[in-house]
Amino acid sequence: MNEVRYKIREVLDQDRIEAFLRKARIGHLGMVDGQLPYVVPLNFVWTNGKLYFHGATGGRRNQVMSANPEVCLTVCEEYGTITDPVPAKTDTAYMSVMIFGKAEPVDDLDEATHVLQEMINKYVPSYYNRPLSKQHVDKYRSAVFGGPVQVYRIDPYHITAKENPIEEQKMYKSEKLI
Repeated sequence: MNEVRYKIREVLDQDRIEAFLRKARIGHLGMVDGQLPYVVPLNFVWTNGKLYFHGATGGRRNQVMSANPEVCLTVCEEYGTITDPVPAKTDTAYMSVMIFGKAEPVDDLDEATHVLQEMINKYVPSYYNRPLSKQHVDKYRSAVFGGPVQVYRIDPYHITAKENPIEEQKMYKSEKLI
């Protein structure tokens, strides 16, 4: 696998990477559809050193992953523009993580229930007054059981991360009045 070329921006701190993945809300899943790239945005959770997502059992994404489970998920958060008196040195504050692995359907009911509960905890914390039941998940989770939802797991075999941190005194602030 290729390493990060711009070493000054490389993030090697695993705790920092994991904290970022637990907080970030949208990832872009890259797949190979025959000879063409295919990328879809999706919600995800990072738990127990693995990345999970879910979605409808039908559709192009699932067909592509069935034919070739090798995927790359990219997560990026942009924090604003870093100004500089030299225009060519104006830059963007960000963090990004790329996760390479194979997307695999999750068939285990306990694992699927845990993941879907983690999704609820991340995206709608405190909205539901009780945890998901295994019966609910079993009814709706996978094509194996005829349901409309499939949970997938990516067990990473390679992760890269980069960051250009916020420089508070140099961050661009619009002076336009509305």
